[in-house]
Amino acid sequence: MSYQVLARKWRPKSFAELVGQEHVVKALSNALDQQRLHHAYLLTGTRGVGKTTVARILAKSLNCESGITSTPCGTCATCREIDSGRFIDLLELDAASNTGIDNMREVLDNAQYAPTAGRFKVYLIDEVHMLSKAAFNSMLKTLEEPPEHVKFILATTDPQKIPVTVLSRCLQFNLKQMPPAAIVGHLRDVLQRESLTFELPALQLLARSAQGSMRDALSLLDQSIAYGGGKVGEAPVRAMLGAIDQSYLFTLLERLADADGAGLIALTEQMEERSLSYDAALQDLGALLHQIALAQTVPQALSEDLPERQRILDLAQRFSPEDVQLHYQIALHGRKDLSLAPDEFAGFSMTLLRMLAFTLESAPAGGGGMKHATAPVTHAASPVRPVAAVVAPPEAPPGHKAQEPAPPPPVQTPPVRAAADNVFDGDWPGLVAQLRLGGMAKMLAQHCELKSYEGRRIELCVPDEHKHLMEKAYQDKLKAALDDYAGAPVILNISLGSVTGLTPARLDHQEKQARQAEAIAAIEQDPFVRDLVENLDAQVIESTIKPID
Repeated sequence: MSYQVLARKWRPKSFAELVGQEHVVKALSNALDQQRLHHAYLLTGTRGVGKTTVARILAKSLNCESGITSTPCGTCATCREIDSGRFIDLLELDAASNTGIDNMREVLDNAQYAPTAGRFKVYLIDEVHMLSKAAFNSMLKTLEEPPEHVKFILATTDPQKIPVTVLSRCLQFNLKQMPPAAIVGHLRDVLQRESLTFELPALQLLARSAQGSMRDALSLLDQSIAYGGGKVGEAPVRAMLGAIDQSYLFTLLERLADADGAGLIALTEQMEERSLSYDAALQDLGALLHQIALAQTVPQALSEDLPERQRILDLAQRFSPEDVQLHYQIALHGRKDLSLAPDEFAGFSMTLLRMLAFTLESAPAGGGGMKHATAPVTHAASPVRPVAAVVAPPEAPPGHKAQEPAPPPPVQTPPVRAAADNVFDGDWPGLVAQLRLGGMAKMLAQHCELKSYEGRRIELCVPDEHKHLMEKAYQDKLKAALDDYAGAPVILNISLGSVTGLTPARLDHQEKQARQAEAIAAIEQDPFVRDLVENLDAQVIESTIKPID
């Protein structure tokens, strides 16, 4: 007997065996048990999530010789013929190759005849969105009021292309993509039935590569069994998929946490020597950063059987939450820009160096760095320094014996309030430009507006649209930067409210807009450009104009 692929051999034959679509199973089972049958069903979802499988199980439930039931027997002649694809009253059509109105008229003409062997004549039309507009129009009346013995099951991966007139006549079910955990469980069950040995990390790699499609996962499993000579091991699967060894990614993040730029580049060169895919590396790096973010916020969301769980938890302690979010965004943008880089090595290494730059920027100042002013500072002007006042004594009257001048009083630091009142001019944007901040704490500072200041107390306001920046961790980092700059503790209060537009971010945006407007005006007034516009009907594309820094 010829070999049958796993996706066909282990296709679910009942609702109980269906994986990951509990919401659809529950709705259809209740409808079947209560005999509340609709005449047209629409199953939507991406490839390999079970649309055809659900349709065939539904056809069995409608035609099982034991009666209409949500648990067809699977042993009667009707159930066996549907499972083998030979049931005469289950007509499966591929709309991709039968798109025209003539094909649909033939189907509708045959629908008038009673079923030959079953209780219902079931029409399963796959990829129904491929039908032409005329074909859709021709089936509207029959789809709304079909003969009692006819049931329509439509399946599609693109429901947006189906006319609303058809959608309104169907009972619609959206099948979800399979979560990786469900795919791993099903693959494990299949391998146990096949009596094949496997490693759990290999199944997790296959589940991740399947991207929510159970059929793709089973096809990859078939391939990995052949590649591994009957065994599904992590190393062969990783080699087959071209996946990045996770140890590289953990080492990358560890060296990033250590601010080890030389180590990052050396590891990148090792990856190049092994011809590893930098695109896949950035994709997996983003997934790893996502897991680290989960470990920091909801550690219970990490699976207990995750092989790298402890290393993820360790890294979660070495990065701040805002740095993880920033590195995640850098990884996504780095992957998008990889094709624009001079070469993939340059693109990948620049992405890592960008992460390193932000890590260094957000790190606390080292012991060898120059400290700022020793008095509390609340703005970007020159730091407040204690100054001794020099006062000349009054002139002595004539004939009066001069006395020895009294020793000058000891130099004292002026009161904080006087120093602040004399020096601070409310230049909050200027101060923000000098603070050692990075990540989300820097964004918080840039979106704050100074409301008031008095001595060591600073009152800031954040607009409602940026209330997500009010996290305590971000406020603590901003306060620490102010303390470090001033050399003494600062009392910082941040509230939500309306701002007048004097936040550093808004001022920077206004400045960029002004520079952009000047650049556009300069281009439009250029004699050569004006000649092209006037004589050759050329157009200036403003979005391509960038001001020169």
